[in-house]
Amino acid sequence: MFQSLRYSNIFLRLGLAVVFIWFGVDKFLNPQYWLSAWIPQGALSVASRVGVSGMDVVYASGVFELLVGASVLSNIFIKIFSVLALIFLVAVLLTFGISEVIIRDVGLMGGFLSLLFWPERRRFV
Repeated sequence: MFQSLRYSNIFLRLGLAVVFIWFGVDKFLNPQYWLSAWIPQGALSVASRVGVSGMDVVYASGVFELLVGASVLSNIFIKIFSVLALIFLVAVLLTFGISEVIIRDVGLMGGFLSLLFWPERRRFV
C-alpha cells in the first residue's frame, strides 16, 4: 500500500483549510445567522462594553478563520495558527458544550494537534 507522510500532511492541511475557509467566508455571506445563532450573549455584552458591535465580532471571527485556513493551506506559520485554532475550538467547546454539531470541532482539534506535533523536515547540511 502506498504511504507517504508528505501526502498525508497535504491532505490533512487541505481538509482543515477547506473547513476554516468555508466558515470564514460564510461569516461574511450570512453574518446575521452567525450573530443570532452562534455568538453567545455573554460575548456580545462584553464586546458592547468595549464599543464593539456584534457584527464586528462575527466579522473578526471570519477574518480569524480565513487566516487559519490560509495558514494551513500555505503551510506558513502553521504551528502558531494550529495553537490559535486549538484555543478557539476549545473556547467554542466550553461555551456550547458537547452536541451533535459541536462534535465536529473535536475532529478538527485532532487535526490541528496532528499538525502541531507533525515531525519537522530533517535538513541535511
